[in-house]
Amino acid sequence: MKFKSLMHKVMGAMLALPLIPSLAHAFQAAPAHRADYNGWTPHEHYDAVWHETMLDITVLGVVFAIVTFAFMIMYRRHGHGERGKLPHLSGQAKIGWVVIPCMLFLGDDLFLYVKGFDLHNHFRNVPADATEVKLTGSMWNWNYVDVNGIDSDNELVVKQGSPVVLRMVSDDVLHSHYMNRYRVTEDLMPGRITWQWFMPDQLGESVVTCREYCGTMHSGMYGKINVLSAEDYDAYVAEQTASVPAVTGVASAATAADKI
Repeated sequence: MKFKSLMHKVMGAMLALPLIPSLAHAFQAAPAHRADYNGWTPHEHYDAVWHETMLDITVLGVVFAIVTFAFMIMYRRHGHGERGKLPHLSGQAKIGWVVIPCMLFLGDDLFLYVKGFDLHNHFRNVPADATEVKLTGSMWNWNYVDVNGIDSDNELVVKQGSPVVLRMVSDDVLHSHYMNRYRVTEDLMPGRITWQWFMPDQLGESVVTCREYCGTMHSGMYGKINVLSAEDYDAYVAEQTASVPAVTGVASAATAADKI
């Protein structure tokens, strides 16, 4: 009896074997050090993970629907008062029908989890050459100040192909800076600096909205990201900064007068 009990335990432990290849396949999704993410931008990476998740859910849904429909036909009642009979299963078979599907589903879930965690790391790994922009959210406005000193409300102009990191703070309540095209959102909080980065790879404008309810004009708190080519961006910077020295001089003179 002891030998038989031991064999049952060994066989039960072997039911976990289907999980091993699933785990190995899952953790191949996220190498420990990935320098370029295969050239993906974060939003392309997001789309790939999203499509894979939707494919996974669709396949599982179709399989379950087919099995459910088949069982409805195979085990339907043929007469009034008819009762079904449960099949006789051994202890090992009962354990197997519970554990093996659980292990297979767990392996699939871990695979998607690791892919999602890899995507999270991609969004949090800011490129060393990212251009920094200071963003202040307030009721109900986005204020951007870039490295050139260009101060703008509700519009950020950036160069195509140059990563941008936003250093963000709120002047009043919680806001959330959501850039739909770049699949990223992050909260702005009073008294705390948060950040997000994106890769503007396509020319043109995209919408920025607030995803955290912030008051009566929350729905009107939106702006845009305008991506220009390198030549157009340089021309834009030259135009916007042309009057900066004069303004600075006036401000310095006023400050000196105040001191006198």
